[in-house]
Amino acid sequence: MIPFHLTPDLVQNFIQKGYLRLDNAFSKEVAERGCSLLWKDTGCNPDDPATWTKPVIRLGEYAQEPFREAANAPLLHAAFDELVGAGKWLPRNSLGTFPVRFPSQTDPGDTGWHVEASFPGDEVNDYFKWRINVRSRGRALLMLFLFSDVGQEDAPTRIREGSHLDVARILEPFGETGLTFMELADKLPATAGKPEVSATGKAGTVYLCHPFLVHSAQPHHGKNPRFMAQPPLLPAMDFEIYDEGHDYSPVEFAIRRGIGLF
Repeated sequence: MIPFHLTPDLVQNFIQKGYLRLDNAFSKEVAERGCSLLWKDTGCNPDDPATWTKPVIRLGEYAQEPFREAANAPLLHAAFDELVGAGKWLPRNSLGTFPVRFPSQTDPGDTGWHVEASFPGDEVNDYFKWRINVRSRGRALLMLFLFSDVGQEDAPTRIREGSHLDVARILEPFGETGLTFMELADKLPATAGKPEVSATGKAGTVYLCHPFLVHSAQPHHGKNPRFMAQPPLLPAMDFEIYDEGHDYSPVEFAIRRGIGLF
């Protein structure tokens, strides 16, 4: 494990804004090997934009060596310990699915603001009925792994800074049951006034986001396809937010701040 410690300012920035950007979290060479595998599965020719006929192609699950290497980069493991707590998260052996976004004038149809659901409800196969609760059961972090360079025109994920605090307040009255993906989405206009930032960066950049952070996709108006994975970091145990004697992680502390427990 490499030495890594978040400064107090970075911890407070994560708690207040809801995300941490790590440049060079994994190497450009790993990203290039991963993109080579992904290009083959798109069925498109990387040298012929005429073959890029869809605004988004969803690929996955990806557990080949470059994806495992990226997911288990030492810098990331150290950051997980800092944000979630040592021993409180589960290592990943894959990066899940990739929504590959191509330059297109066609609406991709998936650009609504949302929070990722993290545990199944009554209908396991219907993701819109999966749930989110105030303890973020089933999700320790939302992560954005950039496998290609992503500029402002390349469909970067949009983030509402500080929206995770509002989401904690929204969820708290619903206790352990929480809300479904769509029930929570219907309440997210309350976060519309938050500052909006874009998850841009060079290949190898990773955004570590609070699980309640409100975000959305957007159309691609650039020139080069965007390759990004959005896997969860899974918790090894439930978060604690009500025990006054607990040593709270930054993720837990942010939930407490959102619901007024300082």
